[in-house]
Amino acid sequence: MSETLSPREVFQKLIEGIGAGRFAELAELYAEDAVVETVFEPVGPRRLEGRTALKERFAQVDASSPVELTPANVVVRETDDAEVVVAEFDYQVHHRVTGRTFEAANIQVLRVRDGLIVSSRDYHDHLALIMAGGNLPQLVAALEGK
Repeated sequence: MSETLSPREVFQKLIEGIGAGRFAELAELYAEDAVVETVFEPVGPRRLEGRTALKERFAQVDASSPVELTPANVVVRETDDAEVVVAEFDYQVHHRVTGRTFEAANIQVLRVRDGLIVSSRDYHDHLALIMAGGNLPQLVAALEGK
């Protein structure tokens, strides 16, 4: 019988999978009814519900993302709720199309139950990613409804 992973260990598997570009595997870290909120997402969906939706989203990222993400400066804080951890970290980002490299700040608040993520509130620096890709005009157009 295998031991259930702690919230800290689950986050570690998540960040390692992202850093290695193993997006197809990430949905398996989430519960069937997980809810993920990307609070600062400027134009995309800010809430995904269910492992199936997350699997689809990770497949889109895997197929279309022009960036390589290397986690750095990772600090995981446990809380007075045994299911919840707060992770602060940076991504060292390399944009394969523009050649730009930069750092993007992140915070994730994860609730993990029985070794699976049941909820996540993600605070990523989406604007840095948009700027690095030269996509600011597209962002402005999307925000203006064009």
